Amino acid sequence: MNKEDFFIKQFNKASKIIGDDGAVIDGFVYSNDAFFENVHFKKEWFSLKQIARKAMLVNISDAIAMNAKPKYALLTVAIPKEYSKKEIKELSLGFLEVAKEYDLEIIGGDTISNTKLDISITIISKTKKPKLRSGIKKDDYLCFTGTLGSCKRDLETLLNGGTISSSSKFIEPKLNAKFFYEVSKYINASMDISDGLFFELERMSKRSKKGFEFLYEIPKEIGCSGEEYELLFSFSPKYKEKIETIAKKYEVKLNIFAKAIDEKYKCDCKNHHFD
Repeated sequence: MNKEDFFIKQFNKASKIIGDDGAVIDGFVYSNDAFFENVHFKKEWFSLKQIARKAMLVNISDAIAMNAKPKYALLTVAIPKEYSKKEIKELSLGFLEVAKEYDLEIIGGDTISNTKLDISITIISKTKKPKLRSGIKKDDYLCFTGTLGSCKRDLETLLNGGTISSSSKFIEPKLNAKFFYEVSKYINASMDISDGLFFELERMSKRSKKGFEFLYEIPKEIGCSGEEYELLFSFSPKYKEKIETIAKKYEVKLNIFAKAIDEKYKCDCKNHHFD
């Protein structure tokens, strides 16, 4: 068991809610993610506005994957003391832009002085029919949106001192909210791909007690690519045509890559959280 799973396991006996992208309580979904300098990003890779936008978007991605619409956000931001008012304003603008785009309200949080920029965001979302990791049924198709692998390649480029396009998904995740809200009625289980397709499949396997028969081989450099924030979901084969029609409407690429079977699935990617 890796250290991340070991830590989370310490709380499982005290809570039956832990285990999805967010916690569902009385029709609301509560999700939280951290975005820390020198852990998730380096200052030279992003503008301050890009940092704030990505920090918000990766949190909103969790809400979308659970079929929840973001309503409120709480921000905790540790700001280096040398930041000027102009820099603080640029950082704030990124948060405010995304909040406006997704019609959510920033309702508070906390700020502290720090030696580096660290951000933690809690998103409070509303849902009538949440989608969990535990809903996979035998013979379901497994599908992910978009393309995978570019974020791993772009991260490696940055770590080696290179530059990447400002349109890279590593800089700004591309979320497919309208598509997923419309297609959700046909979905049995879902989550977003933050740590890599194979990692997320293992999480879904544990929750749904299902394994996966792959329809084609997915290279490790694609299956282990994190920071993608594409949607991963399962659905009954009888809804395939309906889902494809909705995907075409929103110009979303679908990749049906596996079927659910009565086995266990284990990922063999290297865990990067405690690397």
